[in-house]
Amino acid sequence: MLIIRPCQPDDLNDLMHISAVVGRGMTSMPADKAAWECKIAASRKAFAGNPDASSTYFMVLEDHETGQVVGTTAIYTGIGLSQPFYSYKVSTLVSSSQQLDMIRQAKVLSMVNDYTGATEIGSLFLLPEYRKPGVGKFLSRARFLLMADFPHLFADTVMAELRGWQDETGNSPLWQHLGHKFFAMDFQEAVRTAALEGSQFISDMMPKYPIYIDLLPEAAREVIGKPHDSSAPALNMLKKEGFQFTGYVDLFDGGPSVQIARDEIHTVQQSRTADVIADNASDGQQQEYIISNGKLANYRLALAPASVDSKGLLHINPAELDALHLSGQAQVRYVEARKARPESNARVA
Repeated sequence: MLIIRPCQPDDLNDLMHISAVVGRGMTSMPADKAAWECKIAASRKAFAGNPDASSTYFMVLEDHETGQVVGTTAIYTGIGLSQPFYSYKVSTLVSSSQQLDMIRQAKVLSMVNDYTGATEIGSLFLLPEYRKPGVGKFLSRARFLLMADFPHLFADTVMAELRGWQDETGNSPLWQHLGHKFFAMDFQEAVRTAALEGSQFISDMMPKYPIYIDLLPEAAREVIGKPHDSSAPALNMLKKEGFQFTGYVDLFDGGPSVQIARDEIHTVQQSRTADVIADNASDGQQQEYIISNGKLANYRLALAPASVDSKGLLHINPAELDALHLSGQAQVRYVEARKARPESNARVA
């Protein structure tokens, strides 16, 4: 059985292992013990009901049988309030000449802080051996159930910043032909500096004027808005939730940012609350649901087979109910994941 829950100090070694598997380029999960300790502490504070203007809700996917952390997912609130959050905005400049009877359009990159105060989702990762049907969606959609349970904790605008395309050596063509011109560091060093020390150096050194995209080499132009190969599935899942690309890209590698109004996220809209009944019986009408216990300080989510009866009661196996830290007298939030597989394979393991 797989359970999603808030991260804890005991997860540190597993999280360091996940950082090593992730590799370089994912700024929110550097392989740095001190950075992880800070993230865990911030997350515990937020889940305890003491959020700051910028808070972290970091959750892990736990193999309930072994206790191992096998995946991660997170929400970051109030981005850009504690330190600047920069993006490039792709826009169009139009120039004209009556003398030449000519109108020309040019695409430009402008450095902006338009997402200041928004809520960001990120840090989605699943160990390769657990990449089974439905598990990645479970990790992704868990964040939206948290938003549905506690909408007051999150901004009206929700965004996600996807890793940009990199070559086989881990280098970014956009950074090579643009960012590197203004910083005496390679791409991975710049990513690590931003992750561990903040992004003030960007404000100090990057040009404040629009950059004409046509003046960049083709290799750089081609990757603006292009996701990393490993991020493409996550982008597809977000598009299915209603997220849209509106022209914002990452300052380092040109990866796309997508956004949506919090209350328009499909999982938020489709989720429901119900009282639960602990029930071992299977009536042949079971489906897979993502189920949350609705308790912030001890938040738990499960991907489990269940059924909804004519009275709107959710029938769930006692083992899953126990894993959610609930008794038979409880209310949960749920959303349909997919139709359950045959009974012998119904549980995710």
